[in-house]
Parts: sequence; structure tokens; C-alpha cells
Amino acid sequence: MFVDTATIYVKAGNGGDGRVSFLRAKYQPLGGPDGGNGGKGGDIYFEADPSASTLIDFKYARHFRAENGEPGGNNNKTGKSGKDIIIKVPRGTIIKDAESGGILADVFNYGEKILLFKGGIGGNGNARYCTPTRRSPAFAENGEKTVERKLKLELKTIADIGLIGFPNVGKSTLLSVISQAKPKIANYHFTTLSPNLGVVKYFENNFIVADIPGLIEGAADGAGLGYEFLRHIERVRLIAHVVDISGVEGRDPVEDYKAIRKELENYSQKLFELPEIVIANKCDILDENSDNIKRLEDYIGREVIKVSAATVSGVKELIGIMANKLKDLPPLAPIEFEPFVYEEVDNQDYEIEVIDGVYHITGGFVDELARKTYLDDIDSFNWFQKKMRDHGIIDSLRKMGAQDGDTVIVVDLEFEFMD
Repeated sequence: MFVDTATIYVKAGNGGDGRVSFLRAKYQPLGGPDGGNGGKGGDIYFEADPSASTLIDFKYARHFRAENGEPGGNNNKTGKSGKDIIIKVPRGTIIKDAESGGILADVFNYGEKILLFKGGIGGNGNARYCTPTRRSPAFAENGEKTVERKLKLELKTIADIGLIGFPNVGKSTLLSVISQAKPKIANYHFTTLSPNLGVVKYFENNFIVADIPGLIEGAADGAGLGYEFLRHIERVRLIAHVVDISGVEGRDPVEDYKAIRKELENYSQKLFELPEIVIANKCDILDENSDNIKRLEDYIGREVIKVSAATVSGVKELIGIMANKLKDLPPLAPIEFEPFVYEEVDNQDYEIEVIDGVYHITGGFVDELARKTYLDDIDSFNWFQKKMRDHGIIDSLRKMGAQDGDTVIVVDLEFEFMD
């Protein structure tokens, strides 16, 4: 089964919590704090897999979570970092944020690992909070929590040349005779249900040709199979437009050419403007009195390439023309895009909302504050209150009518307001 789109969920690892610990040795019964920091959470990478040509694997495995960092240990030992995850996809996969459609990455080069999501940092152990005036801090910091992201994967075939044309014009047969590809070939429409790739050798040069499933009128609007596969020719350097010049199925090659060009224009102006060669196939069964070749050449204003894929007539010349055309064109390259960036939390921002007499405080600043606070520890809570006061949150609560004994909730911390 050929699958070229998929939706997956990824989450980098959480940072490990810091450790609360005090040195206890034979001759040091009241040693100082020695709690270590938590380990870093695992990262999420993407990498091109040379053995993959479809996104079928993601039809069954959709959730990917990197390992969390381990908690800190005693003796100032930092927790073990979580293992990274490397998600392998076919070369040419575009990674998008599923909600906005923004592009995060184009997996283009083999051997390149693309870091998309970093694991959370580990929390500080209590040894980090030891000061000359605070000798025995009995609190530590929680590790940073990461957010799960919903991603959309889209495969866009990487090829130098894209064979396009109506169904049953002989694209698959042509690919089979110019390369070692073995596409399914039969004399009925829509034999090809997925792009086929073939490597064409021309002396010392090799290039890749993609056989794109047959387009029909309305393809750019979703008709037939065309819309699903038009994306696979967005990357190509050269379009090879194949027409059935024989007209044996009662079709007019000039009208077919016009129709396919219209579909390219409707789908993408960039696609429409790509360099193009026109291949007149099935010349072996063209009626000698037919004027189809002349009419097509008059319409496009240049000579067409005459071949018969069935008899291999003109194929060697076609390969030479393709190779020479590619010499003058820019090499394949990743798509150009403005990388999508997830909105960062404002670490100075906060909001206060009163619900049924309870004051709820949310925002980047208090999220970070709550992560570093242990209400069970008096030193930690005093530090928490000082930060709230310094940031103006206590004054804001007072202005909103908060009185002693009122309940205040910061993220998952709940306490009584004391002015």
C-alpha cells in the first residue's frame, strides 16, 4: 500500500526532578545538602531512511515519546538523561504542524538528523539552593515538562524528471525501458496507483525519473487520482509531458495536452512554469495520414520528441535529450519555506481570574514559578511568596479584592492568601 500522508503525535522527554538529600556519613551525621540535578529529557529527531519509500509505517505507529530524564541522586549525582528518539521517514518528507499547517522541516538529505523538539531540562537539586544564610534547603526543583505535538507528514517524491500525462498514454512502459524500474503495466486506465521511481543511466551521469499516476481533467480540484499525486512533481527539475499521439482511443493529443497543462496551472503556478519537454508516444501505431504531430508542434511552438515505448524506437535519443536538459537546470534542493515556530510562553506574563471566589493565576511566569516550588517546605514557600510579591502578583490580588483566607490556585498549587 502506498501511503504519502500521515498524522503522528510526538513528545520530547520531561526533565527529571531535582533531588532533596543531605550528606549522612559516619563522621558527618549532619552533613550539608547533596541532592543532585535531574537529567535532561530525550530529544526528538527526524532522519531520512534510504530503505523507505512510503509512510505506511505511520499508519500503525502514531505516537512517539522520548524518554524522560531520571531524578537526581544523592552525593550530587545528576540523573541520567532520557534517550533520544530518531523517527525515520522517506527522503522528501515534509513535516508540518497539524493544526496550523506551518512547515517545520523538509527531510531532504540522507545522513542528516534534524532536531525538532528538545527534551525538558532537569530540575535543580537542593544542593544548588544552598547559600551562606540558607544552609539546609529542604526543597528541589521539578524537571521541565514538555508538550505533545500533533504533526502531519507529507511525502513529496524527490526526482529529477516527472512523467505526466493522461492515463494509459504509456508512461509506465516508457519508464520501464529507460530505466531498470519494474512498474505494473496493463492496457487499462489507472494501472499506476502510486508514483514509481526509476534511475536512468546516461554514460557517467545518473538521474531519477518519476512516473506520476495519470491525471485527468479536474485533478487539481480533487477529481480522479491526480490531486493525491500532484505534490509528487512539485520538486522535479523537468517535466516530461507524455501524450498518446496515435489517438487510437479516440482522444485528441492537442486537447489532452491543453487539459493537463490547465491542471498544472490550477494546482500551482510554480509547477506550471517548470521546464518541459513533450514526448509523442505510440508513434508505431500512428496512422501515416495523421497530422497529430504537426498540430501538436504548431500548438506548443516547438518540436516534440517522437518515441515508441513499446518498440523502444527513439528511446535512446530521448534519454540523451533528458540528460542534456538537466545539465542546464539547477540541482535538486530542499523546498524554500519560512520555518514554523511554536509560540513561546512569555515568562513574565500572568493572568488572574476569579471563579466562584477562588483566585486562579495562570501564565508563563507562574508556570515556571510553580515548577520550582515545594509548598511542604517553608524555605521553598517563602521563596515562592517573595517572587510573587516582587513580580506584583500579591498587589494585583489585593486590588482584585483578595482577603486573608481566600483560596489562591497557581497551576496545581493551592494555598490561602495572606496579606
